[in-house]
Amino acid sequence: MSSVLTIRGGVPLTGRVTVRGAKNLVPKAMVAALLGSEPSVLRNVPEIKDVEVVTSLLQLHGVTVVKDPESGDLTLDPKDAKTASSTAIDAHAGDSRIPILLCGPLIHAIGEAFIPDLGGCKIGDRPIDYHLNVLRQFGAVVEKRPGGIHISAPNGLHGAKISLPYPSVGATEQVLLSATRAEGITELIGAATEPEIIDLIAVLQKMGAIISVQTDRTIRIEGVKDLRGYNHRALPDRNESASWASAALVTRGDIFVEGASQRDMMTFLNTYRKVGGGMDIGDDGIRFYHQGGKLSPLVLETDVHPGFMTDWQQPLVVALTQAEGVSIVHETVYENRFGFTEALARMGANIQVHRECLGSVPCRFGQRNFLHSAVISGPTPLRGTDIDIPDLRGGFSHLIAALAATGTSRVTGIDIINRGYERFTEKLAGLGADFDITTTK
Repeated sequence: MSSVLTIRGGVPLTGRVTVRGAKNLVPKAMVAALLGSEPSVLRNVPEIKDVEVVTSLLQLHGVTVVKDPESGDLTLDPKDAKTASSTAIDAHAGDSRIPILLCGPLIHAIGEAFIPDLGGCKIGDRPIDYHLNVLRQFGAVVEKRPGGIHISAPNGLHGAKISLPYPSVGATEQVLLSATRAEGITELIGAATEPEIIDLIAVLQKMGAIISVQTDRTIRIEGVKDLRGYNHRALPDRNESASWASAALVTRGDIFVEGASQRDMMTFLNTYRKVGGGMDIGDDGIRFYHQGGKLSPLVLETDVHPGFMTDWQQPLVVALTQAEGVSIVHETVYENRFGFTEALARMGANIQVHRECLGSVPCRFGQRNFLHSAVISGPTPLRGTDIDIPDLRGGFSHLIAALAATGTSRVTGIDIINRGYERFTEKLAGLGADFDITTTK
């Protein structure tokens, strides 16, 4: 079964939405519960697909997961952790890329792990080689089997000195989750330091881990034999907050995002203001709105934290189609993140994508023949069309383009958006969007 969204555009989005825990933290914190000897409680958990997938995987491995129906908090008890059948695990193949992060915790808990073939958004190579190489450096034995990968550590996991060629978020998470209970000291050079990484470190520290973060992107972990449970409130989802901010700008609307955090969004907020977006920052959230004047073009490069986050880029590109003049966006994190612009061009946007690095510094994709720079000329009226959603952030970008366009758009593949946006159709309805949902086989 799949859902189709029929959108009648041209209606400004106005009202209030609530953003809960970050998609890029919550599933990883759930996995971390496997490392403890007692139950953990995770608060501010959103109802998204990735949480469902990890819940099912943990339950297959004997972890008891109980959700409080009123608060939404999760209690995760790993005391009966066990090996799951490869057939049961394989049923989740392609659902998410989170399962690779279960490797270290499962080895510590039960001595082995089987990871199904991985899914996720098709926005770039995103190889798991980083993960497997990290696990091998800890002493793990990696064996390819039908439908997935079997990983064991006959002699246990041991601390290692690891240097990442690129500050990969996933590889950094793998090191953290594997090293906390490994024997000895682990030094990770070239680590990612996104807010979600720091929040995961906070979770592990509550459990009893000893982790220090240096100013040069080096993380040092002193392995401990046992960890406790944790009680933690997940940081808010800055990506969803930024997406709704761009939706307000594109539709000439006014949206208060309850839960949006200024601290973790400063780079985005600066850029939003440069484009011409309005904002009022409060203790409980941020109001984003179109100020009524012309939007300004800009030159933008995505980068690892504290740079402009790649997940912020796609929704903002839709806003840049309405700016007066030429904008340039250089994507340096994922090589294939401009595929979503094809649908925008069919809607009337003037966007050209290039293989060259159209930025201040050549990036790792510059000599690899990837279309990773975009030139956006505006303003251009957008008109409704048929759209098939390609990935999570690109899909949300298509939605807000359809909401701003004149005429009707028929959007398929919207189930992808459930991976990272909690109750997004309910939120759209609350903001006054004009749409219908139909379900097809």
